Amino acid sequence: MVETDWTTQAKNILRAELTRKGVSVRELARRLDQDERVLANKISRGKFTAAFMLECLNAIGVNEVRV
Repeated sequence: MVETDWTTQAKNILRAELTRKGVSVRELARRLDQDERVLANKISRGKFTAAFMLECLNAIGVNEVRV
């Protein structure tokens, strides 16, 4: 049985949705009123809560995600 790297999967899902919606990290940072560099680092590391991911997805207008 292959173990899934959940951190990588979460990061990839968020990045894919940003790309799909045509929203840059800079724009996401503006929508969330967060520092762009801090936000980019958080996404790059993939170490974020489910609540943060939902906040990001909501900010870019994503209503459903296929896993």
